[in-house]
Amino acid sequence: MTVPLARRVVTVQPRRAPGFDAGTRRRLYLTAVPGPIRIADRGDTGPIAASLARAFFDDPVMQFLVPDEATRRQRVSAFFEVAFAVQHLHHGACYTDTDRAGAALWDPPGKWRMTVGEILRGSVKLIGSFRLNVPRALRVLSAVERNHPRNDHWYLAVLGTDPVHQGKGIGSALLGPVLERCDREGIGAYLESSKHSNIAFYRRHGFDVTGEISIPGGPTVWPMWRDPRPPEAP
Repeated sequence: MTVPLARRVVTVQPRRAPGFDAGTRRRLYLTAVPGPIRIADRGDTGPIAASLARAFFDDPVMQFLVPDEATRRQRVSAFFEVAFAVQHLHHGACYTDTDRAGAALWDPPGKWRMTVGEILRGSVKLIGSFRLNVPRALRVLSAVERNHPRNDHWYLAVLGTDPVHQGKGIGSALLGPVLERCDREGIGAYLESSKHSNIAFYRRHGFDVTGEISIPGGPTVWPMWRDPRPPEAP
C-alpha cells in the first residue's frame, strides 16, 4: 500500500544535523521531497533504524539512556531495530517513504504493550543498546506504561524523520494513513512527545497534551491524545 506524497522541487541548504560532519551533510544534500508513503516491511529494518537513530540523536530520553555521544547513534539504531522488527512490524501499521528517510511505528488498539516474548527476543540488542543504563530504560518504560490510556486507541510509538529530510512534510505524510483511519472508524490516537518543541507539530494534527510524565532522575515526557475528527461534509 502506498499513499501519494506530492513531490515538489525545493531549494534546500544542508542542515546542521546532529551526528553528522560537514562532509556527510553535503553528501545528503537534497533538492526534492521523498516519494510516496508505504507500509514498511522487514527489509526496511536497517535503513529505518538508521534514520530514526539520527532523528533521535538529540532526543532528551535517548540522551538520558545513552549519554555517550560517540556511541549513541549506533546504539540507538540497534534499539530501533528491535522496536521496529520485533515489537511493531507484525501489526502491519509501520509506515515509511520510498527513500526510508523517516518512519511512523503504530500499534493498533489493545496491542501497545511489549510482550514478554518480544522482550526476550530483543533482549540481547536492548542490553547492548542501554548497557549499564538498563535500569534507567526500565524506569522510563514503567513511567510511560503507568500513564498509558486503557481505552481503545491507536498508539503512535515512534515518529521520526532523518534531520537532513526534515521540514518537507514527511512527518505529516507518515501520520496520514492511520489518522485517516482513526477518523473513519471513530477511534482515538495517543502518543508521548519526548520533546516539548514537537508539541506544536502534533497539535496541528489534532493532538492535545493531557499531562506530564516525569521520568525519575530524567526528562519530562508529554502524553498527547487525539479525538477522531468527524468526516467532512460533502
